[in-house]
Amino acid sequence: MSDPRVIKKYPNRRLYDTAESRYITLADVRRLVIENIDFLVIDKKNQQDITRSILLQVIAEQEHSAQPMMSRDFLSQVIRSYGDPAHDGLAGYLEQSMRQFPLKQNGTGTHRT
Repeated sequence: MSDPRVIKKYPNRRLYDTAESRYITLADVRRLVIENIDFLVIDKKNQQDITRSILLQVIAEQEHSAQPMMSRDFLSQVIRSYGDPAHDGLAGYLEQSMRQFPLKQNGTGTHRT
């Protein structure tokens, strides 16, 4: 398996794709996710992995669209679950549910890639 593509986030909040040698947008990051391209976002200032933070920004941008996926109640429940003893169980349940969703969508019982 090849190494993940490295994207650097500069202090000016711009994202730089080192594989394509160009600045990219959150829409480009979304495309990488959709195309199942493995990547890692590194903060140029402190070399920390900020991939999760960038993915959350992509989700937030999508949620501002005309057809948001998550209701206000759902988002509130997720926020309340942080610090709850059942947090790990909920996280595992949500992750497993999202893994199963494509299987139910295509009806074949196999994962689409």
